[in-house]
Amino acid sequence: MIKKILISQPAPTSPKSPYFDLETKYNVKFEFRPLIHVERYSEKEFRAQHINILDYSAVIFNTRHAIDNFFSLCKDLRVSIPEDMKYFFISEKIALYIQKYIQYRKRKIFFAKTGKMEELLEIMVKHKKEKYLFPQNEVHHNDFKTMLDAKGLIHTECNMFRTVSTVWDKTIPFDYDMIVFFTPSGVKSIRDNFPDYQQEETRFACWGNAAAQTVQDEGYRLDLQAPTADSPSIIAAIDNYLAENSSK
Repeated sequence: MIKKILISQPAPTSPKSPYFDLETKYNVKFEFRPLIHVERYSEKEFRAQHINILDYSAVIFNTRHAIDNFFSLCKDLRVSIPEDMKYFFISEKIALYIQKYIQYRKRKIFFAKTGKMEELLEIMVKHKKEKYLFPQNEVHHNDFKTMLDAKGLIHTECNMFRTVSTVWDKTIPFDYDMIVFFTPSGVKSIRDNFPDYQQEETRFACWGNAAAQTVQDEGYRLDLQAPTADSPSIIAAIDNYLAENSSK
């Protein structure tokens, strides 16, 4: 019987989260604890890439983590970003986040309305003379780099942060009936924290193909996954699974 479920993300900020509806519907308890966190590169690690931020006239951001770590490194490196620097974002939501560091209305901001790389690329092509810097995670795909190369854009990728396993507080029992993963790193954190962990009857749920593949690569059993035709969200997947489980 499923009673205790770990969601490997921060707790919802809204009391109207559908997770809480599922708690009432199925008499289960959700716990929200991230299994991973982002760690910024040190100044020494960044300098080892031999990149001068001020050599670039534009910066590409596709995550909030990239924004946070870019400005944090600039501060510690004592790099003063010129006001005419251009910023390109994968979505408006990410673009608005930069207000944490600069005055949004006074800067040159560009973003993809659809949230797709293809649209952002078309916007960048209109600014072909720019020299683009792309801050990213240490572990990343090169798909966007390939797209930039194909368009003949001048660009440089640089690592500014990495994803690492969060050390599990050993005073908290790790006795969940279901664990929900959202990233490959989250799956791998189980081995990092509990080298002798045995899945046994614990159900593993995943959002996305990458996390699901990692579950199987690590030798675990994958019990449910989203998105699918029947479960377009992880909430729907859990709902369907609990409904089937309770009927049995």
